[in-house]
Amino acid sequence: MSESVHHTGGCLCGAVRYEVLTPLDKIVHCHCTDCQKASGAGASANAVLPTDALRFTRGEPRLFTKQVDSGNTLHRAFCADCGSPIFTRRDHVPEVSVLKVGTLDDSDAMRIVMSIWMKSHRPWMPLDAEAARYEGNRPSV
Repeated sequence: MSESVHHTGGCLCGAVRYEVLTPLDKIVHCHCTDCQKASGAGASANAVLPTDALRFTRGEPRLFTKQVDSGNTLHRAFCADCGSPIFTRRDHVPEVSVLKVGTLDDSDAMRIVMSIWMKSHRPWMPLDAEAARYEGNRPSV
């Protein structure tokens, strides 16, 4: 993996800062009820990346762990000071992290490519007409 920094980001208060060592351009909206509650919105905006491409440069996030509707154990990382969600990671694929796109310093070039857990979609939450939609989790790659 290249050590070139492609993105930077952090939490609302600045206690947690990170670098992303891989390009990101795709957003997956998750409409599950856990993501709705964790984000305080109709969906969470996520970018999937290799765990080793996420490097913390200031602070360390706190973890909240829960078994989710898919049956997976999910670790939600957030700033212990301001509560900003930073990433999630599942026990059965620790090599993959799901970064919360709203914490990036610049995500303007990214686009929504998929909406998952549509069975929990809130009717007031806008959808991208061109993005793929799945009733449950995204298909395995």
